[in-house]
Amino acid sequence: MNIGQAAKQSGISAKMIRHYESIGLIHSSARTDAGYRTYSQNDLHTLRFIKRARSLGFSLESIGHLLSLWQNQERASADVKMLAQDHIQQLNTKIRELTEMRDVLLTLVEGCQGNHRPECPILHGLEAGPNCSAAS
Repeated sequence: MNIGQAAKQSGISAKMIRHYESIGLIHSSARTDAGYRTYSQNDLHTLRFIKRARSLGFSLESIGHLLSLWQNQERASADVKMLAQDHIQQLNTKIRELTEMRDVLLTLVEGCQGNHRPECPILHGLEAGPNCSAAS
C-alpha cells in the first residue's frame, strides 16, 4: 500500500509516518521504481502500535524502546512492565501538576465578580505569581 493508504488505515498522517521514518522509529519503507514509499501489513501493524502507545502518552523515545521490546521475542516481560510503571509515575506527576493548576485557577475564578468593573482578581493573581495569594 502507498503512504496515503497506510495513513488512512493506521490513523497516522502521512507527514508523521515520514517523520517516524526519518527519526528511525520505523524502518525505511520499501520504494517503487518511481520512488514512492510502500508499506506492508506488518508496517501497518507497527504504525498502529505506535498510535496506541502515543494515545497512552508515551514519548517517542519510550515508544522506540517499547518497539524494540515488542519485536524481541527473547525479552523479559519485567522490562516492559518496568517501562510501563515508569510511565505511570510520570502520568501521576503530571496529574498532580494539572490538578494544582486547576485548583489555583478555580480559586482565582471564584474570587472574580465577573462584572463590568476593571478590577480583576484573576489578573492580579497571575501578576502576583505562585507564592502570593490572589487577594494580595
